[in-house]
Amino acid sequence: MSAKTDIANGNAAVWFVDRHAGEGRGDGVAFKEAFGGQRQISYGALSDETARFAGACRRAGLRREERAIMLVLDQVEFPVIFWGALKAGIVPIPLNTLLSTSVYDAIFHDSRASALFVSQELYETIAPALPLNPFIREVIVIGDEAPEGARSFADFMEDSEPADPVEVCDDEIAFWLYSSGSTGQPKGVRHVHSSLKATADTYGAQVLGVRGDDTVYSVAKLFFAYGLGNGMTFPMAVGATTLLFNGRPTPDSVSQILADQKPTVFCGVPTLYAALVHKWESEGAHPDAPLRTCISAGEALPEEVGRKWQAIWDVDIMDGVGSTEMLHIFLSNRPGDVVYGTSGVPVPGYEVRLVDEAGADVGVGEVGELLVRGASAADGYWNQRNKSRATFEGHWTRTGDKYELTDTGRYVYCGRTDDMFKVSGIWVSPFEVEQALVSHPAVLEAAVVARRDDDGLEKPKAFLVLKPGQVADPDALKAFVQDKIGKWKYPRWVEIVDDLPKTATGKIQRFKLRETA
Repeated sequence: MSAKTDIANGNAAVWFVDRHAGEGRGDGVAFKEAFGGQRQISYGALSDETARFAGACRRAGLRREERAIMLVLDQVEFPVIFWGALKAGIVPIPLNTLLSTSVYDAIFHDSRASALFVSQELYETIAPALPLNPFIREVIVIGDEAPEGARSFADFMEDSEPADPVEVCDDEIAFWLYSSGSTGQPKGVRHVHSSLKATADTYGAQVLGVRGDDTVYSVAKLFFAYGLGNGMTFPMAVGATTLLFNGRPTPDSVSQILADQKPTVFCGVPTLYAALVHKWESEGAHPDAPLRTCISAGEALPEEVGRKWQAIWDVDIMDGVGSTEMLHIFLSNRPGDVVYGTSGVPVPGYEVRLVDEAGADVGVGEVGELLVRGASAADGYWNQRNKSRATFEGHWTRTGDKYELTDTGRYVYCGRTDDMFKVSGIWVSPFEVEQALVSHPAVLEAAVVARRDDDGLEKPKAFLVLKPGQVADPDALKAFVQDKIGKWKYPRWVEIVDDLPKTATGKIQRFKLRETA
């Protein structure tokens, strides 16, 4: 192996990639594609390929601290590019692979990236944005052929000389992530090298507990902060294997991966957990897989879904909450300590507070905005100083989530700050109403927002997706909620829809529903 393995270097690629060969794990499979020819790459080969990638970047004239867009599907080239860029001192920016051309164009200009690495399947989407971009000098296409004006990844890598990782300090910017845009246009979130190990040492080691003999499958893609930890940081911290799937995680495709690839750790999101439970209940069977740990994030997990999953697998789902700004989960249920309907307790290494609109701490049983403090906090937003100041307050980061602290020390999700509203002067948690609705046997998904009545007063409105073949009477659903959680919290309006607007990571975009309501 040509790359240095000096752990004193703050470059995250040294610890996550290069040390494994020296510790006897070089032949272990780091990544395996769960599709097509099922390509895979070992830890030793990943160390070599990332060193060659760093050399190729230098040969191409890409300079330290320049930025490189990664519009890359979950395939073995993703970790090569991400960690190779860190070795070269280049800042990779993994992007959501399901955005529109106009959004990509805005991000390309906002980031002023010098290079673009793109999977062949995605090239047509971004091609119209390239002619007018004055910043991108290199377009590298991952696939069999490169269009005119670009070159192939194979050509980019051919005959490149391996390069040693650049020396960096812990606080140097390593990579950016663009926020998922659940409330509007995405923002560039800048993270430092030490944040990656911080999440591995806290949530990865002390909650998730990935082992070297695990096979991990995350339905959240690697471009997402949740998926980056699940599928790269945590498995690579211990030399485990990650399954990569470049397609859409539907109930059918996920069931097939569970059956064929036999993962031991499964990382999902609430909407998919609900769809999988419905599929297996309808079919009367579920795949045979040796699952020992399951986690959820992205949105709060409905209690009903968690209980049904546990009944099917005899394995709990550890629900937690994280954010792009904090890089991964900081509040979570724990192994052997799962209480469905709650987000658990702070992850070791993190502190949380609940505050009111004036910034004062709220007491047990009261609703407040969640603030978090921990080593993985982002350095700030790119070119958005006012938003950075509003979100990052010294050591504390505002999450925008409303929570309630119970007398048992657990945190209960109430909704996003923008989603909460008052009925008759009392706060209503949209999530509480949604949980009640999805416990109805006919309801698959629910989203609740505020709508003004004829008197101009806010009341709950529910948008529902029903399970296939089910029908439901709106008045009966209203009565169902009244019986479940109280007479004044029920939705005054119920609208049945085919689907709910979501981000690519499964978060419901309630701001779009508010516009509709």
